[in-house]
Amino acid sequence: MGSGIAAHLANVGIPTLLLDIVPKELTEEEKNKGLTLDDRVVRNRIVETNRQKLLKQKPAPLMAKENIELIEVGNLEDDLDRLKEVDWIIEVVVENLQVKKSVFEKVDQYRKKGTIVSSNTSGISIHGMAEGRSEDFKKHFLGTHFFNPPRYLKLLEIIPTKDTSEEVIQYMKTFCEDVLGKGVVIAKDTPNFIANRIGTYGLLVTLEEMKKGGYSVGEVDSVTGPIIGRPKSATFRTLDVVGIDTFVHVANNVYEHVDGEEKEIFATPKLLKDMVDRGWLGAKSGQGFYLKKGKDILELNPETMKYESRKKLKTPSMEMAKQQKGTKGKLKALIYADDRAGKLLWNIFAPTLLYTGRLVYEIADDIPSVDDAMKWGFGWELGPFETWDAIGLEQSVQKMVEQGLEVPKWIQEMIEKGYTSFYKEENGKRYFYHQGEYLPIQQNEKEIHLRLLKKEKGVIQKNNGASLIDLGDGVALLEFHSKNNAIGLDILQMINKSIEEVEKNYKGLVIANEGKNFCVGANIALMLMEAQDGNFFELDLVIRQFQQAMLNIKYSSKPVVVAPHQMTLGGGAEVSLPAARLQASPETYMGLVEVGVGLIPGGGGTKELYSKLLNRMPKGVKFDLQQVANRVFETIAMAKVSTSAKEARENGFLNELDQISRNPDHRIYDAKQLVLHLYEKGYTPPMKKKIPVVGETGYATLIMGAQSMHLSGYISDYDLHIAKKLAYVIAGGKVPFGTEVDEQYLLDLEREAFLSLIGEQKTQMRMQHMLLKGKPLRN
Repeated sequence: MGSGIAAHLANVGIPTLLLDIVPKELTEEEKNKGLTLDDRVVRNRIVETNRQKLLKQKPAPLMAKENIELIEVGNLEDDLDRLKEVDWIIEVVVENLQVKKSVFEKVDQYRKKGTIVSSNTSGISIHGMAEGRSEDFKKHFLGTHFFNPPRYLKLLEIIPTKDTSEEVIQYMKTFCEDVLGKGVVIAKDTPNFIANRIGTYGLLVTLEEMKKGGYSVGEVDSVTGPIIGRPKSATFRTLDVVGIDTFVHVANNVYEHVDGEEKEIFATPKLLKDMVDRGWLGAKSGQGFYLKKGKDILELNPETMKYESRKKLKTPSMEMAKQQKGTKGKLKALIYADDRAGKLLWNIFAPTLLYTGRLVYEIADDIPSVDDAMKWGFGWELGPFETWDAIGLEQSVQKMVEQGLEVPKWIQEMIEKGYTSFYKEENGKRYFYHQGEYLPIQQNEKEIHLRLLKKEKGVIQKNNGASLIDLGDGVALLEFHSKNNAIGLDILQMINKSIEEVEKNYKGLVIANEGKNFCVGANIALMLMEAQDGNFFELDLVIRQFQQAMLNIKYSSKPVVVAPHQMTLGGGAEVSLPAARLQASPETYMGLVEVGVGLIPGGGGTKELYSKLLNRMPKGVKFDLQQVANRVFETIAMAKVSTSAKEARENGFLNELDQISRNPDHRIYDAKQLVLHLYEKGYTPPMKKKIPVVGETGYATLIMGAQSMHLSGYISDYDLHIAKKLAYVIAGGKVPFGTEVDEQYLLDLEREAFLSLIGEQKTQMRMQHMLLKGKPLRN
C-alpha cells in the first residue's frame, strides 16, 4: 500500500521518498556477492523490491513507467534525518497502534515544524496515535485513508483529531481533490471510519441472509451487482478480490470496538473462519468463493465446502427490473417484489439502511459524506441515503415499522414534519436534509454536473444523440447521450449544428459527457445492418458525413476542446484527434481499434493520427518519414489502446499542447478554461496544408512487417488482408516516396478501404461477434 500511494503521488508529478525497514538477514544472492548487512544496497533491499514491483503489478499502479524515477528509496534507520526535507509524511506501517506510535515518536524528532503528518490506517484510532506527540505534530496530524489501489479508487477519507488545525484540514481537502484527483470526505475518528464501517456491515448482512434464505453464492451475486447499481463483482467476487483474510481483519476491528447487537453482527462468521483456515483467501490464493477450472468458473457451496457450477437467480422481478431505465427504476421494481430476488434485497437493504441511519452523525458530519464515501470507495452508483430516496422513504419506513424494525427517531421526526426525501433539487442546485432543514451541497468549484446544469440553464439544441448546453462565460458544450455514446447520424448532425452555433454566438466549444465512457466508437449495429442489406450508397454517404464533421471540428473558427475520459475508442478517438486541444481525464483509454471488427478507421482517424505525429517532428530538421508511417501502422494494426492519458500521449493521440486533468471530476471545468484561454489569445484554426507520404516504397516496407507477423502465426490471413488495406491508406497509395498530398486525397483512400472491407463476409462476422459477445473474433 505504501508503494501504491508513492506511485499515485509520482503519477501527479510529486517527488517521493519511500522508506521501509532494514532486513535482518542476507539472501543467498547477497551472500554470493559478498555483501554484508551494512551495505546500502542490502539495507534498502525491501523498499527497492517494492518499488520495482510497481512495474509489474496488474492493474498498473503507475500511469507511465518513467514515473518510477520520481520515487527515491531509503530506510527507516539511515534516512530519518531526510524527513526534514519533505512537506508531507505518510505512515503506512502494520495495523498495530503501538508500532504506529513508535514510528511517530521518531517522526516527531526529525520532522521540521509545519510538516503535515498522516496515517493511512483503515481503522485504528487517529487520536490514539497522536498521544504523547508535540503540539506542532498534533496540530498537523490527521488520518488520510487511501482506498486500494490508490490510482484507481477515488475515495480518500480524511480523519482529523480534536487538535488538528482547521487550516490543515481544509488545505489537505483542497490539495487532495485538486492535485491528487481524489474524492475527499471528512470522517470522524470511529472504528473503520465511514466506507469500511457501512460496507463491511452490508457484506456481513448479505452473508447472513444467504445462509437464512438458502441462496447460493452465484444467486446472490446475480442480484447484488449492476442490476442494483453495484459493481460487476457484486458481493462474493468483491470479497475474493479484497481477500477473505483482509475482510476478516477489517470486520474484527469494528468487533473489538463496539458493544451489544452491533458486536454480534461484526463477529466473524464460521464460513469465513473455515475459508481462512483452509487458505481459501480469494484471488490471491487462487480460490475463495469462486474457483476457476479451465474455462469454467465454479462457485463455493457453503454447506458442503465443495465447488459447483455457478447459478443465477431468475425471478419475475428481475425480468421486470431489466425493462426499467436507470438504477432507481430497477431498484423500485425489485425491492418490494414478493419473490426470492425481492425478499433477498429487502432483507439486505432494510438493516443496512437502518444501520446507516443510526450511525450517520457518529461517523460523519452529514448525509452526503456517507453517500459519497460508499460511491467512491465501494463503487455504489447510489449511496445509502440516495438509495433510500430511490425506493421511496415513506413507503420503505412504513414497511420497516410493520415488520417491527426500529427506525431511527430523527428519520421518523423528519417524515412527520413533512420532509419525505433526504435530497431535493431546485433551480439546478442540489440540497440535503440536515437537522430540520435542507442545506445546499457544498462542492469544489471545479466540479460541473451536466444534469444539474441543464436543469438550471436549459438546452440550446438537442436530438436523440446529443445536446448542446451553455457552460457559461461564452462557452458551449456538446454532450453525447446515445446508447454507449456510440456515434450515429444524430451525433454527427449535432456536431455540425453545434459548430455552426458556436461560430456565430460563442467563444468556443467543449465536447464532453459524463457517461461511463466518453465514446466506444461508431454505431456498428447500424453499419452492419446497412452492409448486410447492400446499402453501400448509404454507407458511403454516412462516412462522407463523418469525415466532414471531423473536418468541421478541426477547422472551426472558434476553438474546440474535446475532453475524453475512460474508453475513447474508434470513432471516439476520431472525434478527439482533430480538436484544437484535448483535455483528457487521467484514466483515458484511447485507441483506433477498428481492426477488431474487420475495418480500418473511416472517419479520418488514420490521417489525423499520422498528421499529429508529423506535427510533433522538429521543424527544419530532417526526420525519417518511414518511421512515422511505421508507428501509425503499428498503433492501428495492433489496435493499441492506452492504459492512461499519459500513455495516450506516448502513442501519439495527445501532443505537448494537450492537457491532462489531475482530477477527472474537474475535466469539464479545465476544458472550459482551456477554451477561454485559446479564445483570449486570439485563436485561429490550423492552415490547410499538404501531407508528405511514404508512397509505394513505404507501402512495401509496411507490408513486409505485416507479412513477418503473419508467417510467425501472430496474425491471421484476414488480419493480413486488413493490414494491406491500412498500409495502402497510410502510404498514400501508388505515389513516389515523399509525395505531398492533400487531406481529401487521404480521406478518400480511407473511405474506399473502409467500404471495401465492410462488404466482406469475414468483416461482417467480426462485427456481429462484437455485438453479440462484446469481444473481437479472430477469423
